[in-house]
Amino acid sequence: MVDLNKDLRDFLFRGLMFESEAAQFQSAGIQIGANDAASEEALLQEVLAPFGVARRNEALEMSRLYALLYCFENEVRSLIRETLEEKEGADWWGKLPNKVKQSAESRRTTALKDSWLEGQKKDPLGFVDFGMLAVIITEKWECFSPIIPSQHWLKQRMDELEKARNFIAHNRMLLPSEFQRIYMYIADWNKVVGL
Repeated sequence: MVDLNKDLRDFLFRGLMFESEAAQFQSAGIQIGANDAASEEALLQEVLAPFGVARRNEALEMSRLYALLYCFENEVRSLIRETLEEKEGADWWGKLPNKVKQSAESRRTTALKDSWLEGQKKDPLGFVDFGMLAVIITEKWECFSPIIPSQHWLKQRMDELEKARNFIAHNRMLLPSEFQRIYMYIADWNKVVGL
C-alpha cells in the first residue's frame, strides 16, 4: 500500500534539499535552472524579428523611457495615496476636487464596461489622468508642501513630463536631448521625494 504522507514528505524534503544546494551553487556563480534574462531577451528578439533593425533599435530605446515613466507615474500615485491616507484618513478620495473624481470615475466606468480588457480596475486613482495628478497635489498643497519644494517646481516638471509621456504613449520617437531631460526631471523628483 502506498503511503501518500510519506511520499509527500519525501517529495518536499527533496525539494528543500535541492533549493539549499542550488543556493550554494548560485552563490559560487554557477547558474542553476533557466536564465530568466536570457529567456526574456530571446522572446523579445522573436517578437521584434519581423521588423527592420532601425525600427527595433528605436523601439528598444523608447522602451527604456516607457519603463521609466511607468515607474515614475505609479510612484507619484503612491505618494499621493500614502500622503493623503496619512493626512486625511481612509476617506481621502472623497475629499478630492469633483473634477478629478468625476473624470476618474467616468474612465473607470468605461473600463468596467470593457469586460474583455483585463487589468486593474478597482483603484480609482489609477484612472486619474497624468496631468490631474499635479492638480491633486496643488489642491491638497498643505499635505504636500513638506515634501515638494514649490507648486511652480511641481507644475514645471509635471507639465514637461506629461508632454513627453503623451508623445511616448502615441509611439513617436523622441530626440536624445529629450531623453536626457526626462532622466534629469525624474532623477530630480526622486531626490526630492526621497526615492
